[in-house]
Amino acid sequence: MYPNLYFFLKDVFGIEPWAWTKFFATFGFFVAIAFIICAIVLAKELKRKERQGLLFPVEETITVGQPATATELIINAILGFLVGYKAIGIFLNKDQIPPQEYIFSSSGSVGGGILLAALFVFLKYREKNKQKLAKPEERKIRIWPHERVGDITMLAAIFGFIGAKIFDNLENWDRFIQDPIGNLFSPTGLTYYGGLICATIAILWYARKKKISIRHLVDAAAPVLMLAYGLGRIGCQVSGDGDWGILNSAYVTDVHTGKAVLAQPGDFEKTVQANRSVYMAEFKTDSVPHKSVMAPSFLPVWTVAYAYPHNVNEQGFKLANCEGDHCNALPVPVFPTPLYEIITCLILFGVLMAIRNKFAIPGQLFAIYLILNGLERFFIEKIRVNTKYEKIIFQPTQAEIISILLIVAGIALFFWVKGRKV
Repeated sequence: MYPNLYFFLKDVFGIEPWAWTKFFATFGFFVAIAFIICAIVLAKELKRKERQGLLFPVEETITVGQPATATELIINAILGFLVGYKAIGIFLNKDQIPPQEYIFSSSGSVGGGILLAALFVFLKYREKNKQKLAKPEERKIRIWPHERVGDITMLAAIFGFIGAKIFDNLENWDRFIQDPIGNLFSPTGLTYYGGLICATIAILWYARKKKISIRHLVDAAAPVLMLAYGLGRIGCQVSGDGDWGILNSAYVTDVHTGKAVLAQPGDFEKTVQANRSVYMAEFKTDSVPHKSVMAPSFLPVWTVAYAYPHNVNEQGFKLANCEGDHCNALPVPVFPTPLYEIITCLILFGVLMAIRNKFAIPGQLFAIYLILNGLERFFIEKIRVNTKYEKIIFQPTQAEIISILLIVAGIALFFWVKGRKV
């Protein structure tokens, strides 16, 4: 389990890494990698549709040769100050505050902020000065959909994060009302479907504004969305961010190694009771969800029972002979559901890529994606830890409700687009 770069270097190379490597969070790294890879794949898919004559460029009028305006310089100064205030502040942080917490705190480096603000202003001024003409002129340019992938990725990141925070707080309303501001600005607590819904709304608005065919855009994005989810879950698995499954009562965790060992009769009950405070904090009840499943002989035990040692949330008991941060492991191993979702979503990405030329009607591939996404998440919820809506019949989780709606929407969309003009 590698909550940050420090633990990775220490485990793989057996060295004592520099303290600053603790600031490179594993989860954030894999999320960034997911955005980069998916932006590349989306651009390739949009280019493919452009070559097929399904997507077209749009003419826009721009003014070239103008010097930098006061507004542009002020915006760059503000952005530079924010980046410097936090980014440089993290490296000068003497209190060793974790980077996720540091970013959402009021702490920062004023000197670093001023330095980056001046640099951003200078770079913008120099860039515009190089392009300056004696007399600014208007020009018409053609912009293809694939050239807007940068904007689409930025919208997905911003509104995805906002939506993930909103839906997480809706799902955990009791926790939210106790500290609304703290929960809204907390670096933890993100709900995938919230991010997906809000990012989708923002991108559809942008596509309509830029006159991009929405049906061809969503078809191009369908495999990409499945890939993004699978890659993002790698960060969840490697960092141990709490997105794991219910307890596997066939095993308990060794207090020295943090690995799963076969439970003897009564071991599960004793372990749960000995760590009652841990499970009460997580489940708010003495009824701890669990299933007893032995690992098949052809698979390692951790594929069905993983204790997430050194998890980023520091959840569970303190491992023996471990000092400092991230020394915790779960008392009873759990089903590593992020691993299952990584494998499933990467396979489904391959399936969507393989069948993407089979549908002549735009919108149908996206409908297939909605159905597959909903089915995948609905079934994984059966062994995943999540907040249930106790007052609703069958006591579903938020993800189960949304996944059912996605399946229904996908089926409806598949048949609805049949009667629409291309």
